[in-house]
Amino acid sequence: MIHKQDLAAERREYKQDELHRSDLPKEPLELFGVWLEQMLQTDALDPSAMILATVDKQLQPFQRTVLLKQVDQQGFVFFTNLKSRKAVHIEENAQVSLLFPWMELDRQVVVTGTAELVSRQDTQMYFNARPKESQIASWVSEQSKVIESREELEREFLEYQAEFANKTLEAPSFWGGYRIQPTSIEFWQGRPFRLHDRFLFKREQTKGDWSVERLAP
Repeated sequence: MIHKQDLAAERREYKQDELHRSDLPKEPLELFGVWLEQMLQTDALDPSAMILATVDKQLQPFQRTVLLKQVDQQGFVFFTNLKSRKAVHIEENAQVSLLFPWMELDRQVVVTGTAELVSRQDTQMYFNARPKESQIASWVSEQSKVIESREELEREFLEYQAEFANKTLEAPSFWGGYRIQPTSIEFWQGRPFRLHDRFLFKREQTKGDWSVERLAP
């Protein structure tokens, strides 16, 4: 049973930090790097987790958690099965959104941008760095497809594990990475009384420079 009154009373003040315009660099990814490094120093279970939002043909939004595996001036990279639901959506509509829910620091970062495939070389390089069991799981799981049972999935995993115990695995052709090239990045810093700090960076289409605006909380 959902206790509505208990949820309505759930509240805390955000007092950990402030964000001023004078704190902002010209390049938003510089600030993102600072915030990410600070998040990595917390006790969060998955500090690199981000919520990826896509839209299907019927304009139905979907969200799921993926792990950020690389970030630089070119964008944000994650890896997945290229036949998964998210990959199908991206093939149909490459406009996506990311949310970093860093509540341990009273922060959020929201990114909008365009997804593109990373090179097979970069995919193989990351695949090689994964534990062997994770490599095998990439081959075994037809992500987002209906399966008969967990037992079937585990049986196939064990078969691959035995076959490739002493062999090197190549990255599957149906597995790879996406880079989200950002068109906007919003930084949200929680403040007392819900008077939060919000700054929105937007990439100008002509020169590629970034503009920045303060948003009302």
